[in-house]
Amino acid sequence: MKILVINSGSSSLKFQLFDSSDLTVSASGLIEQIGEEQSSARLTYFDGVGTRQMLKQSEPVAEHRQAIKLMAELLRESGAMIDVRELAGIGHRVVHGGEAFHEPILIDDAVISAIEELIPLAPLHNPANLTGIRVAMDHAGDIPQVAVFDTAFHQSIPEYGYLYALPYKLYEKYNVRRYGFHGTSHSFVSKAAARFLDIPYDRFNCIVLHLGNGASACAVENGKSVDTSMGMTPLAGLVMGTRCGDIDPAITFYLERNTGMDVNRIDDMLNHESGLKGLCGSNDMRELLAAKEQGSKEMALAFDIYCYRLKKYIGAYFAALGRIDALIFTGGIGENAAPVREHACQGLAGLGITINSEKNNQRKERIMEIHQDEAAVKVLVIPTDEEREIAIQVMAVIKGER
Repeated sequence: MKILVINSGSSSLKFQLFDSSDLTVSASGLIEQIGEEQSSARLTYFDGVGTRQMLKQSEPVAEHRQAIKLMAELLRESGAMIDVRELAGIGHRVVHGGEAFHEPILIDDAVISAIEELIPLAPLHNPANLTGIRVAMDHAGDIPQVAVFDTAFHQSIPEYGYLYALPYKLYEKYNVRRYGFHGTSHSFVSKAAARFLDIPYDRFNCIVLHLGNGASACAVENGKSVDTSMGMTPLAGLVMGTRCGDIDPAITFYLERNTGMDVNRIDDMLNHESGLKGLCGSNDMRELLAAKEQGSKEMALAFDIYCYRLKKYIGAYFAALGRIDALIFTGGIGENAAPVREHACQGLAGLGITINSEKNNQRKERIMEIHQDEAAVKVLVIPTDEEREIAIQVMAVIKGER
């Protein structure tokens, strides 16, 4: 039997197929530019003799219902999955679970309605997630389907950590509070680190830095999230590819009064034209590092701002936790940009955090230890696998373990 994990974005559909017995990946795929004139689809799979193969296709994909159909065709053509009856379950990534969902849950009409009610908290993400759920339910309604929420891991944050210093009625009436995101990634890599270091998870303290185009920090105490840098939305916290992260909230009002931009234009700018892209014109860390090496002062400044914000969050979360067993880098930038890791950890020897440059500059596809041998805090690079974490949670729900 197999587990299918579906991650529906606003214009994309990412999917991965796992063997339910050992969670090995038998196929993974991505359909992009849904709704545009020419969409692209690719499926990577292993054939009958264990050789990695790829299928590619370019054709207009108007909407997610058609994308789900194309996904099924690609899986059937490859032989990875001939019939939906091969599935033990389907897992769906849902970005925002609000306060309604603390755990993954079997999907029914009530769950769909609850996710629908949370659309105002994630207007760009939850509708796409719901579309994927509804289409999959139409095609495979007899198969158990499970919603796994990005926000669920952070539901353990205490009240003093998630409330903002705003009129309390805004929380009561409009659910204004910190929720946090990237929960499946933070959960996966923190558990992987505890296993690697042979520390019981319920006694494990760490700071996780998930660094991709979107980025967030998480403080994990005794295996539970107790703080995270993203807030009510994914805009808060670290400097990101196109998002500004933490800013003075009065900047919004200042810009509205003095530039002629309305609130929607400012919102678009803060989310899509800020961060690294706003600072230096590129949200690709590889381009930034290459230009920095060639002497670009603009790129060097953006790099320094990015790493300084990381360092501030490391220090803040160290203070919040009191002690940490490990500092963990993950995500596309966290796993691949050695200069970011080294620069973010400079000057933190007083906290027991020191980097071994030789180890840091190695490239591996498994867990890497990059700290100095005598360092009090382990510094790890761990490849994240959000789809695997979703599959693990789907299996737990199906077996009644959650």
